[in-house]
Amino acid sequence: MESEGFGVSSFDTMTDEQFERHALEVLGRELGVDGLARFLRLNRSVAGDYTAERNAWQKDLTVDQIIDSIKRRRKG
Repeated sequence: MESEGFGVSSFDTMTDEQFERHALEVLGRELGVDGLARFLRLNRSVAGDYTAERNAWQKDLTVDQIIDSIKRRRKG
């Protein structure tokens, strides 16, 4: 998948800001202004505290459990 000179492999070399700008350009082009606005509204107005929630469900995980989980996901 290549868009405006950015190959998939070049995403790894982009800064987060460059990647976000590129992604918003693609979404704007594909969804139009109204669709992009709706997407941003839905995905940026999430209720709750993600960091606190993540810390709560991860507090009892060990490093070995995390590594095992990553390995299982890569296999599946």
